[in-house]
Amino acid sequence: MNTSTRSQSSLSIPVTAIITTYNEAGNVEACLQSIEGLCQEIFVVDSGSTDPTLEICRKYTKLIYTHPFVDSASQWDWALKNLPVTWEWVMPLDADHIVTDILKQQIIEVVSNPDPSMNGYFARHQYFFWGVPMRGFKKYSLRLFRLQKTRVDHSELVDFRFVVDGKPGLLSGAIYEINNKELSIDFWIDKHQKFSSRLAAEETLRTSGILDWYMPQRLFGNPDERIIWLKNRWYRMPLYVRPFIYFFYRYVLRLGFLDGRTGFVYHFLQAFWFRLLVDIKIADLRRRLACGEVSLTQLAESFEHKF
Repeated sequence: MNTSTRSQSSLSIPVTAIITTYNEAGNVEACLQSIEGLCQEIFVVDSGSTDPTLEICRKYTKLIYTHPFVDSASQWDWALKNLPVTWEWVMPLDADHIVTDILKQQIIEVVSNPDPSMNGYFARHQYFFWGVPMRGFKKYSLRLFRLQKTRVDHSELVDFRFVVDGKPGLLSGAIYEINNKELSIDFWIDKHQKFSSRLAAEETLRTSGILDWYMPQRLFGNPDERIIWLKNRWYRMPLYVRPFIYFFYRYVLRLGFLDGRTGFVYHFLQAFWFRLLVDIKIADLRRRLACGEVSLTQLAESFEHKF
């Protein structure tokens, strides 16, 4: 009996897992192993992997689809609208995610005894850098939702969010994000260099009134609504000053210094260097806009698929 058949016969709950992949041979097996036997069906949406990613996935599921990648929001929007999903509940995953045992048990309980007023659940998101779990910031993400009650937010150029009808619940179990490709610091830096350009464009378009948020901003709302509230306050802070403030918050107030030397590298790069790079690019965009080298319309058109 192959692994795909075994996984389906040992099913526990009627949940559909969807995993997005692109050259994830170093990550995807741990992800699939963490949900094997938990979900009724597992879909993989690949965007053209050239490494053994799909060979690994075929050991766990036959439900593999290919779709060209534009950005994460568009990929997930296509998946939710086009995959022949059987079950009401969906668990969205990236290939570098691992579902912990505590979260699996909580998902089993939620689906086995559903609350009709709840259409989705946030779970803790624990990020690992060079094998070390990072402190310094709390992060939650929507990790279980009713398919017919959920849609994709297209209003961000780097991050994206699922929007669920009604007030979502909160699970204490965690998703681990362990991206083995980031063991190469060059990969991490290259990825964030690209992100910084998109974030600079996004902030410029938002503060100019061209781009608006898809969901409300609330300090005491769900985790995504709180993030949006905080981002709007971030936009009001002076460029070049806010990276220092954020690094101090993450590294000192949120105890990032307890993560040791690895933690210092991560928090310095992610909370300071990356944010400073975004600020430098925002300042350059403002200069180019002021002297007519580029217009807001041209900047918006370069991300036209997001509007």
